[in-house]
Amino acid sequence: MNPRVQRYLVAIEYIGTRFSGSQQQAKDRTVVGVLQEAFHKFVGQPVKIFCSSRTDAGVHALSNVCHIDVERISKRKPGEVLPPHEPGVVQRAVNHFLQRNDGDVMVTDVRSVPSNYHARYKARERTYFYRLLSGSDPLSILEKDRARYCDLHQQKHAEFLLDLMILPPSGQLAKSPVRCLDEFNVIEVPSTPYFPSIMERAESKLNNGDDPLTYPSQTKTETASVTTNFGETFGIRRRHRCYVVTARARGFLYHQVRLLVGALKCVGTGELTVSDIERILEAKTVSAAKPMAPASGLYLARVKYELP
Repeated sequence: MNPRVQRYLVAIEYIGTRFSGSQQQAKDRTVVGVLQEAFHKFVGQPVKIFCSSRTDAGVHALSNVCHIDVERISKRKPGEVLPPHEPGVVQRAVNHFLQRNDGDVMVTDVRSVPSNYHARYKARERTYFYRLLSGSDPLSILEKDRARYCDLHQQKHAEFLLDLMILPPSGQLAKSPVRCLDEFNVIEVPSTPYFPSIMERAESKLNNGDDPLTYPSQTKTETASVTTNFGETFGIRRRHRCYVVTARARGFLYHQVRLLVGALKCVGTGELTVSDIERILEAKTVSAAKPMAPASGLYLARVKYELP
């Protein structure tokens, strides 16, 4: 590689709703396409970006990672090569151009790396989150395309879902159809798009600097007092219960997380039983499974590296 070229490792976050996936395509709007356009405007020449992980249309990223090679050529004196930009300069400049292109991608970190450091092959681990909301009320428009709504009422036999990792995706056979998950679990977390109610603001004691998501316990007398003084509930939405499925591994099969969550949801709603799961596993093909979960609830959460 040209010694005058600097390779950068770039972390990005994005809302996947209006993208046809992360990988560049000829006609459709993609994450890499928008990012390459922003870099082109910054450095004044075309660039090529390589992502650590591909995400499908509609999938979001809290942190995806890519690498890019940049040769800094003077715009005032064409042909003159200048010292590489500092990572912080790259981050600020590229974000400036990204915000002028609908602003659904943002660079969150930049690191200078050796010329042979590859965003995909150097990745040690990938973590995905899937958000599921459950409740009697319809899904809030603030959650549109950001989570999957379902009415969960069963929480058993989920251990059988761990075996679904061995199912080879139809038409997308990898060299090995087996992946080892280092983590696969479900936890309930506070639902996020709503601001604290009056009662919660009183309970959280925000003025004392406490974590607003950690509500200190109150006595029945204190709670009753808050309810008596601020009992008006008209127009106040009831929160959904929010569950986050976490899947962590070095690599995943095509659509693996969405297939797992699709089966998990069907167990939770009673659409699948233990015998159904066993039948799917025996079939060893995704065509025997229920439809996979939609892209809107899936987030690439982190790509882990051992940085030089």
